[in-house]
Amino acid sequence: IMVIAGNETTRIAIAQGVLAFCEYPGQWDRLRADPSLLDTATDEIMRWTCPTHFMRRTAVAGTVLGGAEIKAGAKVVLWYVSGNRDEAEFDHPGVFDIGRSPNRHLSFGRGGPHLCLGVHLARLELKVVLAALTRRVARFSLAGEPQRIRSNFTNGLKTLPVRVW
Repeated sequence: IMVIAGNETTRIAIAQGVLAFCEYPGQWDRLRADPSLLDTATDEIMRWTCPTHFMRRTAVAGTVLGGAEIKAGAKVVLWYVSGNRDEAEFDHPGVFDIGRSPNRHLSFGRGGPHLCLGVHLARLELKVVLAALTRRVARFSLAGEPQRIRSNFTNGLKTLPVRVW
């Protein structure tokens, strides 16, 4: 799981993080000017990019969620993409803000038995890549149209042509 799932989702987060910085260059300037934002930037990239669209689970007990009854044994789908844009959880969820705090995104799960096994490694990898890029790249810009992976499970990019300087 750590090698395959962690590799794919971290790669997706890095590529889509670069795309976010192409689209919001002021946030890149902010990160370069203030390296203390690396931790919050890492979490905001995970929230914003949401490498996994959803996960299916089985309810182990009956409950009511958002006014809907869920019976024990029912199959449920957790839409991470929706949860990471939930207005009840995030102020201005449609804004990419590398200083967002708190940032209780769902990209790794929220704990318990379904917390992503590679959460610490993924955060570290993303943080290390961001730190290296802030020292070497003044600006990113799109050099063509990004192409998305055709997948209903992962939220990835097939190609991301960029210019760096």
